[in-house]
Amino acid sequence: MTNAQLDPRHLGLAISHLNETSSPWVSIPGGELRLVHVDIAAGIWVIANRFEPGMAAQRHLHTGPVFAWTTAGCWMYSEYGVRYEAGSFVHEPAGSKHTLVVPADNTETTEVFFVMNGANLNLDDDDNIVSITDAGSIAAAYRMLCEMQGKTAPLFHGA
Repeated sequence: MTNAQLDPRHLGLAISHLNETSSPWVSIPGGELRLVHVDIAAGIWVIANRFEPGMAAQRHLHTGPVFAWTTAGCWMYSEYGVRYEAGSFVHEPAGSKHTLVVPADNTETTEVFFVMNGANLNLDDDDNIVSITDAGSIAAAYRMLCEMQGKTAPLFHGA
């Protein structure tokens, strides 16, 4: 191996690496969450989710684009009727408003990796904003969940 292969920097920039020990899965209602990257200044947060069959998230509106990669199972947005199965890539433009649901007839846990830009404006039935999830709030919530579940949260650059 060359020194360049051993050095975790490229062009003087630090490259981050997290495994499942350094960035643990935490239990959330309807599944598990793993925060793998957060940059508060840029408004970017990257999460991996494991969803149980029948799970439904709160309806929300995205202020920035979202990219999703499904690695197992199936999920969908109740408003669109399209099933996103393992191997599916989804791009959601800013302004997308929908409700993530996992079909109750799924036979396995659904796993999805999301790259989020901006915030999720969580909505009630009348489209009133009831809460906001963004890079800062997800980092704080993840740290709290890790602590509550006896796990150690990683230190993220930019969080």
